[in-house]
Amino acid sequence: MNKKLSEAVALFEEVIMYGTERIIRSFEHQIFEEYSSEQLQMLQIISKSEHISPGKLASLQGVHKSAISNRYKKLETKGLVTTVYSDEDLRGKLIALTDKGHDVVSMFNEVIYEHVEKIVLDDFQEAEIDEFLRIFRKLSTILKTEGDRK
Repeated sequence: MNKKLSEAVALFEEVIMYGTERIIRSFEHQIFEEYSSEQLQMLQIISKSEHISPGKLASLQGVHKSAISNRYKKLETKGLVTTVYSDEDLRGKLIALTDKGHDVVSMFNEVIYEHVEKIVLDDFQEAEIDEFLRIFRKLSTILKTEGDRK
């Protein structure tokens, strides 16, 4: 096993795990009182996908479809998500954001950005941020390509 790659994966896991917890716990914003972190993550995923099947959403969130169904019902009641039908398969139901859902995602992104900006700008140089972007763009491309093959 490549030791550097192993360390990189471990560090990535730590950043995701502790970073998410730190960011969510440090906020005193109404959005975190109104919606759970799982609901916000679900809205984010739908936003990036435009519309998505419940099965794919469950896979991306690492939960059973019943958890997605419960979250969907709560978010639908709040007017944030809706069901659309697949053009390819008329029986296929997909989940999409409503305008209100897009507004919540925009607010969430803004709150997260402002918080991360405060953390990052104090400790990172511009060149380090550029390198971070280069690496994560490459990683994103690799992971999306791998996911498309399955």
